[in-house]
Amino acid sequence: MPQEVDLSIHTELVRRILVGFIRREITRAGFRRAVVGVSGGVDSALVCFLAAEALGPENVLAVQMPYRTSSPQSYEHGRLVIEATGVRSLTVDITPMVDGYLETYAADASNLRRGNVMARSRMIVLYDQSAAFEGLVVGTGNKTEILLGYTTLYGDAAYALNPIGDLYKTQVWQLAAAVGVPEVIVHKAPSADLWVGQTDEAELGFSYRLADQILFRLVDQRYTPADVIALGYDADLVRRIWERVRRNHYKRVMPPIAKLSHRTVGYDFLYLRDWGTG
Repeated sequence: MPQEVDLSIHTELVRRILVGFIRREITRAGFRRAVVGVSGGVDSALVCFLAAEALGPENVLAVQMPYRTSSPQSYEHGRLVIEATGVRSLTVDITPMVDGYLETYAADASNLRRGNVMARSRMIVLYDQSAAFEGLVVGTGNKTEILLGYTTLYGDAAYALNPIGDLYKTQVWQLAAAVGVPEVIVHKAPSADLWVGQTDEAELGFSYRLADQILFRLVDQRYTPADVIALGYDADLVRRIWERVRRNHYKRVMPPIAKLSHRTVGYDFLYLRDWGTG
């Protein structure tokens, strides 16, 4: 077996940085509230804890959005997070909006298509509640998912800011335990809960812990796939993971704009995020 990279983090330092990030980015945009989709999983639980600490629980709205096939356990775990943080909460059953579309236009849709419709329906809810609550939508995707493209474009990949997008899944588990996320959530098998029996690792075909080791070598240490394979990792797995990173790059960037002028948005018209906010 290859020697593992130490992915441990200084949890208290990371916690302070992320709490400050949430507070700073939301207030500099002219807001003081946040909206978080709470699924019952560890990623959204961690974000809810951090947002409550950054803004005060009264300024955070946790939205649970079950579908008729969602695990009751997911809802219960989401309630644990809401009760532990003291944030405001709302439950929106997305079954009518999802089934209304699927039954009319996509009755034979695959699990992937159905899952994408659910993820995008949830984002419709979050952004509408963002307007109603006057708070920004805070993302809950981790670095592993973002790199692998294990996200739905304009679904869970849509948000105003993301505090945990530079934490690998193994680091999310560390920080979640440190901030007080209930152990039953930290230690359960990760799942998007988009269909009965789904787990992330079964769908991906490899564990998050192994993927994090390979991704850290490829991304943070800038090793080539050949370099990583030479360390003793399975060649097919390394190539599969690198291909996912390469193929899903479009999900990690703004859509390209055809350049026709001297001042094209995203090319020549570039300003810092805090431009004009003093």
